[in-house]
Amino acid sequence: MSFVQEFKSFAVKGNVMDLAVGVIIGGAFGKIVDSVVGDLIMPLVSRAFGGLDFSNYYLGLAGQAAGLSLVEAKKLGAVFAYGSFLTVALNFIILAFIIFVMIRQMNRLTAAKPEPAAPAAAPITPEDVLLLREIRDSLKNKG
Repeated sequence: MSFVQEFKSFAVKGNVMDLAVGVIIGGAFGKIVDSVVGDLIMPLVSRAFGGLDFSNYYLGLAGQAAGLSLVEAKKLGAVFAYGSFLTVALNFIILAFIIFVMIRQMNRLTAAKPEPAAPAAAPITPEDVLLLREIRDSLKNKG
C-alpha cells in the first residue's frame, strides 16, 4: 500500500471525521461561551465589584501607573493580569459544566432500559434420561 493510499484510508475513517466535526463545533461553541461570559456574566460580576471592568484588573510589574487599561499597561511592561485569568477560568468552568450536563443527558437518553426477563425455558432433558423413560413406558405397556 502506498503512502498516499494509507493516508487516505486513515483520513476517511469514521473516528477521524467525528473528531474533525467535534473540533469545529467545539470551536464555535467556545466562542458562544466566551460571549456569554464576557458579555453577560462578567459585567454582572464587575458591577458587584464596584462597576469596574473585571478583565482590566492587574498588578503592574514594571512600575505602571494605576488606572491604565490593561492594554496600555502591557505596552509599558510586564503585568500580572489576574482579571483576564479569572475571566478565562470562569469560561472554562461554565464550558465544563455545560459539557457535563450534555453528556449526562446523553447518557440518560441512551441508557439501555432493562428488558423484562423472558420466562425461563424448560431445561433440556439429557438423551439418556429420555431413553430410560421410553424403556419404562414400553415395560408398563407390556406388563
